[in-house]
Amino acid sequence: MELVLLEWLGKPVWMWAGFLTVVVALLALDLGLFNRNDHEIGVRESLGLSAFYIAVAFAFGAWMWSRLGADSAIDYLTAYAVEKSLAMDNVFVIALIFSAFSVPRLYQHRVLFWGVLGVIVLRAIMIGGGAVLVARYHWVLYLFAGFLIITGVRMFFARGVETDIEDNRVLKWCRRRMRVTPGLHGHAFFVRAPNRSGQLALHATPLFLALVTIEFADVIFAVDSVPAVFAITTDAYVVYTSNIFAILGLRALYFALAAVIHRFAYLKQALAVLLVFIGAKVFAAPLLGLEKIPPVFSLSVTAAILIAGVVWSLWRTRAEAEPPR
Repeated sequence: MELVLLEWLGKPVWMWAGFLTVVVALLALDLGLFNRNDHEIGVRESLGLSAFYIAVAFAFGAWMWSRLGADSAIDYLTAYAVEKSLAMDNVFVIALIFSAFSVPRLYQHRVLFWGVLGVIVLRAIMIGGGAVLVARYHWVLYLFAGFLIITGVRMFFARGVETDIEDNRVLKWCRRRMRVTPGLHGHAFFVRAPNRSGQLALHATPLFLALVTIEFADVIFAVDSVPAVFAITTDAYVVYTSNIFAILGLRALYFALAAVIHRFAYLKQALAVLLVFIGAKVFAAPLLGLEKIPPVFSLSVTAAILIAGVVWSLWRTRAEAEPPR
């Protein structure tokens, strides 16, 4: 009698469980070994952690190649590159959030670590919902594509980034509904402190508000990045795994990127062109009589656009480069 494996969103449950096991192991290793104690993460440590996460992501891609085939693996690498690049703006916003809440570097990793857990859940909900929509109503993919083209055009001509953290509606709601301490209490998200009546009561700290604001910012960025990855592939497993690995690696790289984010001033324009390309190829495929544009072509164009954006940015901002410390 043949064993019938349970499936979820087109893949056996054991594949989803295996991936989540890898992620949990990485997070346990991060918190239990690399960052057991609060400390300031320097550029060298940040680059080392990022290299480790990138190596794991590529190893997972190699496993995907052997298990699901070359096309799925190439789609995974393309989605990974797109997600990691689109999240560059998120680094700038995270730096603003930490500055607004006066979070010292000593506690920033703790906020980012717990933020990843929220991302894992929120992205699962968004990607799962998107996968069901695309599977039932294929025309939704064309809505995603049109949205990406419009977003890309707007991004290309955008002059700046919204930086008014205090005007965030979620943050205002939290301040109205919760007791918040005026200052930090070490790395604690919640503490017991005297209320107006002098009795001890549970209070949130500004560190928790920073975490909530970062989670909200990730949802906003996911509105662009999730449709972009669905325009590359509709395989929910490829979409989700590439998203999570990219975010894990970017959070590790944050401490190195935050110091040099100004050197990538023209990467936004490259990302805008990339979004337009990803959206346009969804419309181009049926016109060319193809089910989808070949993954190798998509990966090649994606790499070319991103490399051009990075090189141009570094060249134009070369006068701002500072010698390494």
